[in-house]
Amino acid sequence: MRYIGERSNDPSLLVMTSLADGPKHGYAITTDVQDFSGVQLGPGTLYGALSRLEAKGLIEALAAEDRRRPYRLTADGSVALEQELRKLQSVTTRGLHRLKVAEVAR
Repeated sequence: MRYIGERSNDPSLLVMTSLADGPKHGYAITTDVQDFSGVQLGPGTLYGALSRLEAKGLIEALAAEDRRRPYRLTADGSVALEQELRKLQSVTTRGLHRLKVAEVAR
């Protein structure tokens, strides 16, 4: 499957997570990402990520609405996002467990 990103604050991962609950235009994506992650995506970062994701077939642009162009996940994008989130969940779970073990050993 296609690679999304390696960090939880990776712009592509954040954009795809935002689009997981439905289509959004750029400003709505930026606001949503800020709300759920605390990461502020600048315009260059946002539109660069959108361009790369669209080129990989992970998202697609929809018809413009009042000068705003919404984007949505493709089927491949949904699969890739789920796989990446499961990988991150595994790393997070293991890391938190190891921290507890290390804490007890101190």
